[in-house]
Parts: sequence; C-alpha cells; structure tokens
Amino acid sequence: MCKTKMAVDAAQPIPSPSTRSRSSITPKGSSSGHPKSLSSSTSTQPPKSPVPHSGPSNSSDRISYNSNSGSEYRLDTSVATTSVSSQASLSSFRLSLPDNPQVYDFADIRAATNNFLAKRYSSTSSSQSWRCTLHGKDVIIFQRRIQKSMEKSELRAKLSVICRSHYRSIIKLLGASISGDHIYLVYEFVAGSNLSLCLRNPRNPSYTILSTWMSRMQIATDIAHGLDYIHNTTGLDINPVHKYVKSSGIIVTEPSFNAKICHFGAAELCSVAESKAVTSGGEISEEPLADSTPEWRSSKSREFEGVRGYMSPEFQLTGVATQKSDVYAFGVVLLELFSGEEPVRYKYDKATGNYRKISVIETAREAVECGGDVEDDGGVGVERRLRKWVDGRLRDSFPVEVAQKVMRLGLDCVHVEPDDRPDMRRVAGKISKLYLESKYWSDRVKMPTEISVSLAPR
Repeated sequence: MCKTKMAVDAAQPIPSPSTRSRSSITPKGSSSGHPKSLSSSTSTQPPKSPVPHSGPSNSSDRISYNSNSGSEYRLDTSVATTSVSSQASLSSFRLSLPDNPQVYDFADIRAATNNFLAKRYSSTSSSQSWRCTLHGKDVIIFQRRIQKSMEKSELRAKLSVICRSHYRSIIKLLGASISGDHIYLVYEFVAGSNLSLCLRNPRNPSYTILSTWMSRMQIATDIAHGLDYIHNTTGLDINPVHKYVKSSGIIVTEPSFNAKICHFGAAELCSVAESKAVTSGGEISEEPLADSTPEWRSSKSREFEGVRGYMSPEFQLTGVATQKSDVYAFGVVLLELFSGEEPVRYKYDKATGNYRKISVIETAREAVECGGDVEDDGGVGVERRLRKWVDGRLRDSFPVEVAQKVMRLGLDCVHVEPDDRPDMRRVAGKISKLYLESKYWSDRVKMPTEISVSLAPR
C-alpha cells in the first residue's frame, strides 16, 4: 500500500520554484504606470501556450510571458523605449521653445551694463551695444533712439507680435526696455564675427576665413532665406521690414560658417525714424527737419536712419523703408560678399589729385554688362573681367557661369526702380538653385584623396 502511494506521489508534477514563489515576484516594469500591474501576476496558472515575444505589439499587449526569464512577465521593450524617447524628445522640444518676450526693468539694464560704463561690444555698429549677462543669459544689448515714447503695455504688445517669428538664420529677440527717448533691445548672443570683418580684416587684409566659393554661397543662401522668412513667412498681420540690412549686421557663426541676421524687429519697435540734417558743409545736426517740409524742397538734404551704402534711392529720397529697399540692401551685400570690397570706397586719382568714388554696384555692372562674349576692351572679355572683379582670395577657384548668374541677380536687386526688383521669395529660390549648381561644381572638381603625389627624386 505504501509502495502504491509513493508511486502515485512520484507521478504528480513537482511545482517549479518560480511557480511556488510567483506571488512574491514583482513583474518588471510594474512601476511604469501600465494598467497591467502586480495584480495580473497573482494568477496561479501560467499561460497555456507560452510564446516568446517578437515584433511590435499593440498598446493593450504590454506584458508578455517569457519562460526563460526569472520572472514570467516582462515589459515590452519596444513600447518602453518609445515611451522614454518620446518623453526625452518632448523635453528637448520644450527646452527649445522660446521664452515669452520680456519687458525688462531699466534697473536690470543698468546693472547688466555696469551703468553703461562697460566696454562697448562692437565699434562697427552705429548704435551702442554691450555684451553682458541678463537674467542668467548671455545677451547683446543695443541702444537705439526713439522720438516717441511707449508705455510698457504698448511695448509688450509689439514684442508679443514680433517674437512669434523664429528662424535659424535670425538672431532671437528676447525683449526690450524703454527709458526716456531710448529703447534697449536685448538679443541672444551668438558666437562668431560679423561678415564685414570676415571679408576685410584690418589686421590681415590678405586673409579671410571665407576663402572658398561654397562658404560664400552658404552665407548668401542663409541671408536670402532669412530675409524671405521676415518678408513672407512670419505670418504677422503687418508687412515686416528689416531696414538695417548690412554686412556688419550679419554674424558668421563658428564653426559651421552659417549666417545669422541681426537687428530683427528693430524697425517695428523704433516706429518713428530718426533723421539727421546734413548741411552742405558736411556737418551733421541732430535736430530733425520739420515733417511738413518735403525733402526735395528743403535747402538741406535729409539722411534718414539707414545704412550708408546700402540705402536704395527711394529710401534716401523719402526715408520710408519697404521690403523692396531690403531687397536693394541684400543686392549690395551679395555683390560685397563675392567681390570682397566695401559698398563704397574712395581711391586717390594721381592725374586729378582728387579722390574718386568707387561703388561695388558700378564695378559689377561694368564687369558683367560691358560688351558681350566677344573679346573687347583691349582683349579683356567677360570672363576675364569677371575673374578680375571676383575676390582674388578665392584664387580663381569658382564656377564662372554661376558667378556671372550671382552677379546678375545682385544687379537685379539693386535696380533703380523698386518695381523692377524681384521680391525676396524669388531671390531665395534663385540663390538655392545657384547653391546646388555650385555644390555640383565643387563635388566635380574636388581633388582625389586616394592617391598621393611625390615630387622628390626617385
């Protein structure tokens, strides 16, 4: 009888250790907040057909059976990874969102600039600027004059409209402050140098970091798309105008050598243009002329708040900045970028003993439009004139046909008639096409790196 009972007991299956202690095992991932938690693991019977988990699962099948693991329940790793990565991407996206525009207290501006006794950041700008730390951020503060004071509510309303616009080629406006007849614009600090210094370093005129054609095409593309965004893609109710387009107001970033446009929003915040009266003797008077006196009937000529060398003819005449005047300024920057010369310079003429004014627009027009494809001007053709006009520090390494198209596009932008100038959307499209042509040329003429050449005697 005992032997029979022992035989029956031996035939009974012995529960596995994992089955005996299943009630004390905490499934993996139970703290992640999924609906199936510890309560679902209290069942004493395992699933009848344990199938290894493979492939993506539905959201309802978060926990699967695994007979090879210490615990018979495991969390779907694909779902867990997706959840963690989604949270990380949301966090990074939240950090990338801009802060609300701020109306800074004037006391904070004074404290950040050491009561405006700190060293000026740049001497190339017409307005004073300081690099400092404000509310824990590395910023640049620009001081500009306004003739009509604004209340904080009005300033906050303007900032809320302007600061909706964000683009990678535009330096972000963080906020502003007003004190008396001055407004202080606070921009984020971007490491780099302005385009004017990159093209013409007074300490080393023969050197430039923009020594390749593609580096300059990248700068031109960034500027064109940044202005196109300002004019056409901001989604604002107003027609935004930059008004201060110039080479010294464009930052070339390190180390990627991309371009970022400064002073975005300054034209809208400084709504009343500052004017200076220039007498015939060349002296500048800070007292503005009467608004009722037409500019062309005045005994004095008015120079509105603009940038010398970049102002279109109608801007100089009326003082009203438009999107077409921005196109004109971009055309000057484009010609300046590929020639390396200043918009306007003066050269001493030994024959007359006077200084002769040289404009980059006129030299470009002479190089492209003087004559045809035949040899003329003493054997100097279009290509030779073009190579002579383009910055010599490029060492004649550029696509001639693309360079000619770029120059013609720049000359179209500086047309005397505003209606004959293209808009920035069309300019940005052409620049992108020329960039692709330049990239194809660069890849085609690139020197091979798999071979080595030795000039030593064998």
